[in-house]
Amino acid sequence: MNNIEHDYLKLLKDILDNGVEKKDRTGTGTRSVFGRQIRHDMSLGFPLLTTKKMAWKTMVTELLWFLRGDTNIKYLVDNDCHIWDGDCFANYIKHNPNADEQMINDAGRMVNIKDWFINKIKTDDEFAKKWGELGPIYGHQWRDWGARYETNHILGTRTRRKPGIDQIANLIHDLKTNPDSRRLMVSAWNVDELDQMTLPPCHYGFQVYTRELSTRERLKIWINRSTDKEWRSSLEQAYHDWDNPKWVHGVFETDMDDAEIPKRTISLMWNQRSADVFLGLPFNIASYGLLLEIIAKAVGMIPDELIGNIGDAHLYLNHIEQAKEQMHRELYPLPKLMFKDHLKDFDNIIDVLRINNFILDGYQSHPTIKAPLSN
Repeated sequence: MNNIEHDYLKLLKDILDNGVEKKDRTGTGTRSVFGRQIRHDMSLGFPLLTTKKMAWKTMVTELLWFLRGDTNIKYLVDNDCHIWDGDCFANYIKHNPNADEQMINDAGRMVNIKDWFINKIKTDDEFAKKWGELGPIYGHQWRDWGARYETNHILGTRTRRKPGIDQIANLIHDLKTNPDSRRLMVSAWNVDELDQMTLPPCHYGFQVYTRELSTRERLKIWINRSTDKEWRSSLEQAYHDWDNPKWVHGVFETDMDDAEIPKRTISLMWNQRSADVFLGLPFNIASYGLLLEIIAKAVGMIPDELIGNIGDAHLYLNHIEQAKEQMHRELYPLPKLMFKDHLKDFDNIIDVLRINNFILDGYQSHPTIKAPLSN
């Protein structure tokens, strides 16, 4: 059962049936509800929606950008990810009002000014340093909370004056040393720096939770991982006949330890103050699903539940018809996510993770549904 997509489509219907119209900062207008939750059992598959084609590579690139602690769109642009272009471009126009024209003369030819801006980010490092910066948004808060920089606006340079707190590294350390802690949290909502961000965080924090697996639960994982047919058959017999005294459970514990079968599951719950449900939320779901998979891999645990808590859940008024189209599409089975390489040490994962480290197996979807992005 594709439970995350059922929850998502129910949320679309909820907004259409019960939402109220509200004004918003973009001037587009929304239909909105407040206080909703969606949940997903990660054993059912990777939570990438199937009722419309999702931009997998774009989503992965953005998450890796967060994990790098990066806040400049040059990395995104260089990797053909353009979801933050509009925010940076709007900031450029704000500080260069005379450039607010549809076309610009570039080396004797007239080009669209936004296209010119993105090309400058890609080809001019000094321009990118100055105008590609989004301020202390997600990546900075996750990896360098509280760090202080001195900015030279003329040169477009930033000099680090005070080291910050690496929340992700701390989270991994705590998961390894105190996995039952109730303080396994990461926050992006730094009140002291909100006014310095091009866009305050929409998904402003997440918490993880772990629990021990029973011996029988570990056995089920061992069965799923076993490639030897005879051995798998023997394990399945033990699983289904678990109460038979002939099975010495302690022996299984030792054997599973030798086979490096995880002893714990890990769940992740993220909190979101505002969700563009048609365009943004599907990305958030998949991104936090991938983050859960990465953290689980780093600490040797099994992904369990993915939970999203949403404050203002809204459809932009120019997304209404697209949402109705999506709601009437048949669901496909969810894909499976696999890691190409055996990665354990999180200190190295940050340095080595690339989009080709992930294998998305069996992704089948309906075609893309285009909708305008409101910045």
